[in-house]
Amino acid sequence: MSTRPKVSVIIPVKDEEDNIFPLIDEITDVMGSNPKELEILFVDDGSGDSTLERIKQRAENLPTVHWISFDRNHGQTAAFDAGLREARGEILVMMDGDLQNDPGDIPSLLEGLDSADMVGGYRVNRKDNIIRLISSKIANTIRNWATHEDIIDVGCSLRAMKRECIENVKLFEGMHRFFPTLVKLEGFRTAQIPVNHRPRKYGKAKYGISNRMFKALVDLFAVVWMQHRYIHYVIRERG
Repeated sequence: MSTRPKVSVIIPVKDEEDNIFPLIDEITDVMGSNPKELEILFVDDGSGDSTLERIKQRAENLPTVHWISFDRNHGQTAAFDAGLREARGEILVMMDGDLQNDPGDIPSLLEGLDSADMVGGYRVNRKDNIIRLISSKIANTIRNWATHEDIIDVGCSLRAMKRECIENVKLFEGMHRFFPTLVKLEGFRTAQIPVNHRPRKYGKAKYGISNRMFKALVDLFAVVWMQHRYIHYVIRERG
């Protein structure tokens, strides 16, 4: 199709076979099934189950469903990056594929773009265990202190943004958690709204505290360095 859909919903997935059908159904219930209005773009990050087959099966009957598939597992940041570059929508929505993000929050995110360039969600009444909740609180506090930000929930993937926000942003592994900060460095406005959080029904979490803590610390140093070294200038005249 030559024309862009209004909204692209980008969803990285790895071994989420039981979540594919209900997730597509929920997004369609909220956003409709008009391909001129909506694109649902899955990024299969090296799944070893029937995730990709189920996406293809649903795409046979729903023209809004599209996918790209990696040759192997490359991680969530790579999946988001590929999806953001591949998506055709004027507005780009990011969300997880585990059904913990609620598609019912997407309209509120889109409404927020009337006064901001990116709107991120922060999860209320989180359905995580106590260890994950405490680690998330500590991570939020440290990141905001180091970056001088006020992001309530840096770990929430549910976001909506205008397409131009990503044009000059270069993502590195792990950097999707700092997306609001990277977008603000480009001069765009960000906002936050509360969103629903649901317990995981199917599948297992793909990462935990032990396999992301040290990487996240290195990522934080990199972002702080970028904030201090970023080039900002205004051209006063041309001749």
